[in-house]
Amino acid sequence: MSITDSESEVTKSDVGVARATVSFANEQLILVDRDDRVVGYRNKSDAHAGAGTLHRAFSAFLFDEQGRLLVHRRSLQKPLWPGFWTNSCCSHPRRGENLESAVKRRIKEELGVDALATAIYKFEYRARFEDVGSEHELCHVFLARTTTAATPIAAHAEEVMEWRWLSIDEVDAWVSERPAQLTPWFLQEWLSLRNRYRGQLEHFINDLRGSGQLGAA
Repeated sequence: MSITDSESEVTKSDVGVARATVSFANEQLILVDRDDRVVGYRNKSDAHAGAGTLHRAFSAFLFDEQGRLLVHRRSLQKPLWPGFWTNSCCSHPRRGENLESAVKRRIKEELGVDALATAIYKFEYRARFEDVGSEHELCHVFLARTTTAATPIAAHAEEVMEWRWLSIDEVDAWVSERPAQLTPWFLQEWLSLRNRYRGQLEHFINDLRGSGQLGAA
């Protein structure tokens, strides 16, 4: 099953909400070495040019009280991977901002909800998008949950084209059957969460929806 084959089990957004711009090409990213030590700062546009410059980032997987994951389609205004589907929220901490604060801020900015987040792991990855530029990130992966049940999503129109809540099994099927529709970091992170960090993911989901097992990976 691909996401385009099953609409009854998921939720599709209306047009995103128009709000103040929250992404800027000149915002300062935190450059790091492979041990995540700060080595400098560079604006976002330059840090993603060419082969990319290693910088600190985060990627959040937001779940609801039923244990469903929020996925979204990136705005066509995005320079890298526009129109691709990805996990709930991906961005960068600002200069002087810690990761936990950055995750909460960005989820609120992009999705319009308050969330609590738990750090799971970090990894370095590099991916190039056509001739436009590259991601080269030391990425911290978080599991997150909304702070209240049935929280409505108010996606930022400049960041998100559409969004859906998917079960674990639906995400597994999509990753397996239609990987070309997904961002490279989403693919890598989901496979890690479903394998190497499966125990942490199961514990997190079970805390949300009660006892039970996730589908087979």
